[in-house]
Amino acid sequence: MQSAYEYVDVVRPPRLRAGDHVRLVSPTGPPARADVDATARRLESLGLRVSVGPSALDPAAEADRIRDIDQALRDLSVKAIVDVGGGTGAHRIADDLDFSTAAHLPTLLVGRDCTILHLAFWERSGLAGIYGRPDESFAAAAFGTEPVVLRSEPDSHTAELTTSGQAAGVLLGGDQEQIATAAGWVLPSLHGAILLLEAYGLRAEQIDRQLTMLERTGRLKGVRGVAIGRYTECGPGPVLDVLRERLAPLGVPILGGLPVGREAIPVGTPAFLDAQAGTLTIESAVS
Repeated sequence: MQSAYEYVDVVRPPRLRAGDHVRLVSPTGPPARADVDATARRLESLGLRVSVGPSALDPAAEADRIRDIDQALRDLSVKAIVDVGGGTGAHRIADDLDFSTAAHLPTLLVGRDCTILHLAFWERSGLAGIYGRPDESFAAAAFGTEPVVLRSEPDSHTAELTTSGQAAGVLLGGDQEQIATAAGWVLPSLHGAILLLEAYGLRAEQIDRQLTMLERTGRLKGVRGVAIGRYTECGPGPVLDVLRERLAPLGVPILGGLPVGREAIPVGTPAFLDAQAGTLTIESAVS
């Protein structure tokens, strides 16, 4: 990893160790009990102690979801907060969390469906996190401090968007719809960043509108590179053509075909994108 990142002030939570306590919360909406149980078993198999937030199984009120996260942030025994939600409502609480505690007593935030919370914690606290679910790749990202390397998969449909060149910058982003939702309030500056993009269930015209809005409002100004995962169940319409038309004018290296979502990866930390080599190397989110 290049040394040009020394100026980046990243707040990294401590890495997880066997015996650590992690808390399951549902900031995005009601989860399926089976999913909560499966996540708990997976984490326990890694030697972690698991508790479930008081409102995690029935997060009907926004105040309950906020309270579960804030209590976990303030509990010195909790070393990671894991999203097990099953909805899309994280944006409704993204402005109301205890960002001061997160900055001074950093706790690892883990989740795939809470992109807007990752963005908010970075924008308000400088806090790095893990984007993805606690699957097979989670241990390397959460227990170790070595860089994580993602490799482009040639058979992935977004691989054809790959260009050439290299780029270095803090990796920010995730779900495209939540990135667009965050614009104007909790979306951090992307100047000098590598933008991470993936999406699920968007129509081509939605993808076009969101990326056009981000570009026309100047939110993509200064982006150094774009890392693209899968656009799953998106369409009908020329999704890849839309992505190419919206992203190519940025004039930065683009790397598609990344297994984002299947792999648990750091976000909010310096990264190096090498389009020719087909790799995205990301510094650890933990210390």
